Amino acid sequence: MKAKTILKKNKLLVLVALVYMGLFIVMPEKASLAIKNSVYYLIEMFEVLPVIFLLTVVIEAMIPKEWIIKHFGEKSGFLGNILSLILGSISAGPIYAAFPISKMLLTKGASVPNIVIILSSWAVIKIPMLANEVKFLGVSFMGVRWVLTVIAILVMAWLTGKLINRKELLVSITDKAKPKVGINLDYCIGCGICVKMLPEVYEMIDQKAFIRLEQVIPGNMVLIHKTVEKCPTQAISINVD
Repeated sequence: MKAKTILKKNKLLVLVALVYMGLFIVMPEKASLAIKNSVYYLIEMFEVLPVIFLLTVVIEAMIPKEWIIKHFGEKSGFLGNILSLILGSISAGPIYAAFPISKMLLTKGASVPNIVIILSSWAVIKIPMLANEVKFLGVSFMGVRWVLTVIAILVMAWLTGKLINRKELLVSITDKAKPKVGINLDYCIGCGICVKMLPEVYEMIDQKAFIRLEQVIPGNMVLIHKTVEKCPTQAISINVD
């Protein structure tokens, strides 16, 4: 039963292993080359990702949520688009390094369109990439491609923002890992302290405090812990699976 559970949780890994086994039987030379390439990229990931995760933690700790909302949030406007384009363009490292940073920015208030712009510019118009493009294909080619690519990125970001709801996206990406915050209504006396401290997470309904579940995200957890400490009846609890 335990082995079955492990297999269910690692379906993709098992599928990849089966594909490699099949390649070794049918085309052993191709399989050896595939293994070498896979090992190369795995080593690269292990070298890059720890640095990226450390950078993400530093950014999350040092840059206030209000600053992210102001410059990259829903109301940041065209200036937010430009800042996102610059951030993606000057970033270093492979595209998969952008995902943890983008997730952190999203949880701290960045809008969906700006996340799309950061990811897209990181992938196709990074400055080191443009420099190499000029070297091999010339300034004119790079300039035309850059302009057309930026236009396409902005259009794609706008469409994605219309099609994807930010709150629903936050719930989907944080649901598995996020702590579960609950309120024992038998203990709640309706004092409203939690609502005054963190109105975006708590609300009062019929003189009882309730939680806006979509707002139980990593960016709010520090303040949520403070509301747990301030609750006079200890009605708020945090459980981590």
